[in-house]
Formats: sequence, structure tokens, C-alpha cells
Amino acid sequence: MSYKRITANGIDFAYLEQGDGPLALLLHGFPEAPSMYRHLMPVLAEAGYRAVAPAMRGFAPTQLPPDGSMRIADLIADANALHEALGGDENAVIIGHDWGGFATWGAAAHAPQRWSKVVVADVPPVRFYARKAADPVQIHKNSHFYFFQMGVADQIVPVNDFAYLDWLWQHWTGDVPGFDSTPDRQAGKDALREPANLRCGLGLYRDNFQPHTYGTDAWEMGKVLADLPTQPTLYLHGAQDPVVDEEILPDIVDVLPEGSDGALLEDVGHFPFLEAPGQVNELIHKFLTR
Repeated sequence: MSYKRITANGIDFAYLEQGDGPLALLLHGFPEAPSMYRHLMPVLAEAGYRAVAPAMRGFAPTQLPPDGSMRIADLIADANALHEALGGDENAVIIGHDWGGFATWGAAAHAPQRWSKVVVADVPPVRFYARKAADPVQIHKNSHFYFFQMGVADQIVPVNDFAYLDWLWQHWTGDVPGFDSTPDRQAGKDALREPANLRCGLGLYRDNFQPHTYGTDAWEMGKVLADLPTQPTLYLHGAQDPVVDEEILPDIVDVLPEGSDGALLEDVGHFPFLEAPGQVNELIHKFLTR
């Protein structure tokens, strides 16, 4: 599939598209690219959806944000503006992973009239991040949050063809026999290869986890994502994802609205759409069509 282009929220977005019907907007995270949804898009198209996977603002080949902002409020505004620009209606669905998952939580909660169903993978609602915030093991697992705050990260991350991103993929991947992340690691690197794009990618952490406000009542991302969707929501979680704790899955499902569901994916890490595409596709298809 080749990229198409559309302007939404003042940004020139590049996007992949497959199928016709109600919009299914697919939002990727860091360090990822829209091609991570290549296994899901044909399943959605066959189910009667128009699957659209845009490159996130700041990730090549989408335009750099003119003001450089990577705040979660802007990512949410991008998602809802893409719904408008792509001609979405009340039957549209939104699916997100990692930072695309944060944007999905917010877009669905802030504009419920736009999205009929919601799917999020591997980023729980922000209210759950406080559970193990003081656990040294969890702090170590989330070390990239702190490293990316440093200015020197702009110099270190690209060294040896983005070897740090290779390490992140290895650190975040589960024990799935035969899984090869090479093409997806390459796509993620290419999206951030230019220094300005890398600054935007790191800006996701710098703009949203500001050291002087994170953990206080002034934390903007916590306020923006305080409300949960009112639509039926499917939450997927890799059992070997080191970023968050699998034990919270039942509690996440418990706070979601009627018609929601969740699934713990055994042996899967942080990349379920790639590590277990057959299982994930089946779960999403069943959830959207039931």
C-alpha cells in the first residue's frame, strides 16, 4: 500500500487505507509506523470498514507540527479532526496502541458522538499508572520515560542506526516463537531518522511527562485523560509487556462501560498487533461485529 495524504487539524497527514464503509481509524505509537496495522487492515476491510492508518504528527512522512507540539491534547485533536476530514460518521471506530492508545482514550472520551466502539492495546487509563509508581522494578522497566527527558537523548538514540530503539523493541517483545521485528523496527527508525522527527518522537515524553508537573495536580495529561470512554471498549494487554502490570486487567475492564471486554495475551509483549496478529484480529473482529 502507498501513502495517501489529507490535511486535518492544520497537519498534512500521510496515511494508509484499505476497504470501504464506516471509518476505522488506527493510531500507532512510539517507535512505530502505520504499517504495524498491516495484518489488521484487511480483516477490517473484509468486515466492511474503511481502515485508515495515519502516520502520527511529527513521524515521517506526516508533516512536522508547525509549533512543534506533541501534547496529548493535540494528538486527540488530530484523531477527531481526521474523523471529520475522512468523512467519518457515528458508526466509526477507533483503535490505538501505545501513544496511539493514549490518543484513543482521549478522542473517544472527548468526542463520543464520533466513535461507536473503542479498542486500546497496552496502555491502560492513566489513573492506573500510580499503582506501582514507587516500585523500583517498575521504575527500571519504564526507564525510557526518564532517559528521553534528557537533551543528550537526541544524540544517543540515533547512534549505530538507532541501536537504542532496537533494544527497546527487544525489551518490549514477548516470547513469541519465530517473531521477527526487523521490518517494523526499520519502519519506526525511518519515521524518526531526521533530527526534527526524532525531536518530535522524544517530545511525546517531554511534552506530556514534564518533570515539574508529572505526579502533581498540575499534570496536564492526567487532566486531559481523566475521563474514560462511554462507548463499548476492548482493552488488549500482552502478558509479557514490561511497561505495565498484567494484574490490573480485571480492574481496567471493571471501570469500562457496559459492553466492554478485555483480553490478556499470553507470551505476548508490547506489540500484540505484530506478535499475535491472528489472535488479535479475531478478538477485534468479534468485538466490532457482535
